[in-house]
Amino acid sequence: MKASRIAAAAAVAGSAVLALSAPAFAHVSVQAEGTAAKGGYAVVDFKVPNERDDASTTKLEVTFPTDHPLASAMPEPINGWDVKVTKSKLDKPLELHGEKITEAVSKITWTATGDGIEAGFFQKFPVSVGALPEDADELVFKAIQTYSNKEVVRWIEVQEDGAEEPENPAPVLELSAASADEHSHGSSTAEDASAETDDAKATASSGSTEAADSADSSDTTARVLGVVGIAVGVAGVAYGVTAGRRRGADSNA
Repeated sequence: MKASRIAAAAAVAGSAVLALSAPAFAHVSVQAEGTAAKGGYAVVDFKVPNERDDASTTKLEVTFPTDHPLASAMPEPINGWDVKVTKSKLDKPLELHGEKITEAVSKITWTATGDGIEAGFFQKFPVSVGALPEDADELVFKAIQTYSNKEVVRWIEVQEDGAEEPENPAPVLELSAASADEHSHGSSTAEDASAETDDAKATASSGSTEAADSADSSDTTARVLGVVGIAVGVAGVAYGVTAGRRRGADSNA
């Protein structure tokens, strides 16, 4: 009897733990692939689990932060999903790579073309975003999840400091401290590649010039040696003729 009571109590406790921990891993979340450094660019994944046994997730709408707008957001193509990027004009233009940006991404919507995310599965929606703000520690995205039975779940509640996690928390991206090379993205990579190409061209050009100079020097040397050789040959012939004439004169005498 005592053993059965202990087992029953353990089962109840386990169920309570599962019930309390379920919201922690079941909601829509966002996480960087690698690091999301301030002032840099990152690839982030919006992770969407299907929480229903009788319906699949067929649509995801992610609203981007307006307090720290992102000028660039490029979603990765996903089989079975259509994607739409919505941009809005900014009240205050952004400065990015020396250019003024007047609009930023306000929302990305994924719509399933097939069954979507079925029960017991989850889906990641990768997006390349940037430039990340330098004056923030996190970015809050608000997500709306739609099921095949028309049910809509709004993951839009912002976590308050010191408060318990809300029932439908909004996805939060944590930003790390910026490093010296985190501020550069594709443009700097392209500049580095261009610099390497220029160096290679300069080296090749220098090599070609040296080769040409070497060839000219060799050609001049060959010409000089040729002239000297001809002169030596002519002198030898003249000497031979002269010597022959002398021997003939001595013989006749």
